[in-house]
Amino acid sequence: MMKHESIETNAGLLIVLTLFVISIGGLVEIVPLFYINDTVEEVKTAEGHDAVRPYTPLEQAGRDIYIREGCYLCHSQMIRPFRDEALRYGHYSLAAESKYGHPFQWGSKRTGPDLARVGDKYSNDWHVQHLKAPRSVVPESIMPNYPWLLENDLKYSGIAENLKALKMTGVPYSLSQEEYDANVARFGAEVADTLDINNAEANLMAQAAKGNFDGNPNRLTEMDALVAYLQVLGTMVDFNQYDESYFVNFR
Repeated sequence: MMKHESIETNAGLLIVLTLFVISIGGLVEIVPLFYINDTVEEVKTAEGHDAVRPYTPLEQAGRDIYIREGCYLCHSQMIRPFRDEALRYGHYSLAAESKYGHPFQWGSKRTGPDLARVGDKYSNDWHVQHLKAPRSVVPESIMPNYPWLLENDLKYSGIAENLKALKMTGVPYSLSQEEYDANVARFGAEVADTLDINNAEANLMAQAAKGNFDGNPNRLTEMDALVAYLQVLGTMVDFNQYDESYFVNFR
């Protein structure tokens, strides 16, 4: 029998055996994918449109701020298919819910709770206060204060270019009438209007005015954008429409 020492002292043999073991692990992960029709779930609304949509201009601006402030370092956005996680956070995360996220925000650490389904869980006022002074609403929180989000005006002049860049990665924002019509068929007219790059700034302003996410209708701040993003997380899929066995077919 070959001694372990003889493998460790033979660089060539160690490399070959390491590659062999890695190959087995890779095949175990890859081969099953050839026997699955799709790994991204098909999720529809009651009207038959795609339930998961790209982010609106305001939500995307908020997502950029979320990434800029490093929120993903302490908050994951991936609920695993375990009972304890489902009881605390809700239904496990679907692949479909991340298909328009560039980069994805699954995270790898939970210093704070998972945020995959935080949307509509708290009011806008709660989020504003929590971001401004976390311990005023959660005394045991170790999250830093983010008061500047209320002080900084939202810079959105480049939002159209941002959406164009995302469009190049496959996110279905529209520039042409043909692309807009395709989005109407896919998401419905109301959603398609928000995905029109030609009206990106106007759509951003309209959503901010309607939502008044930071509580101050006279200003458009970074807080508006970030709260708009947080409030949409986990709200696109109505899980009450599906049996649990439906999503198992994609796993």
